[in-house]
Amino acid sequence: MDVSVTVVSASRPETTATVTRGAARLLTALGYAPLAEVTLPNGRRADLMALGRRGEIFIVEVKSSLEDFRTDLKWHEYQPYCDAFAFAVGPEFPRHILPEEPGLIVADGFGGAVLREAPVAALAGARRKALTLAFGRLAALRAAGVQAVDLE
Repeated sequence: MDVSVTVVSASRPETTATVTRGAARLLTALGYAPLAEVTLPNGRRADLMALGRRGEIFIVEVKSSLEDFRTDLKWHEYQPYCDAFAFAVGPEFPRHILPEEPGLIVADGFGGAVLREAPVAALAGARRKALTLAFGRLAALRAAGVQAVDLE
């Protein structure tokens, strides 16, 4: 019996969308309310920003490939705007190349798993309040169908 195997590889945008969807589902299951594509006050864009039940802010940076990780080294610039930060990657991503400091999520289109907890560094009260209000406004505008992508 001749068995052939077909390997299907997803494009980088497809991989990003799949990992983002799975990471968002995981965050929701963990009690967070995630928003995708959130521009932060410093101009950087978080792939996922999530608000927890107690007001904690979690940012997740999706990496779709080794090239994506190597060409985008801005992840330190997200940390001043969250209590916890993690990378989210697909199951086939070479995880050994990622730094050990942030959390690590492995996700596919259906969900994800936390492989390494994100360290918590609590935001200052004034910054948390400003980010939480901006997050709420952004979520409400998006729910109303208004094209809004920035935290102001």
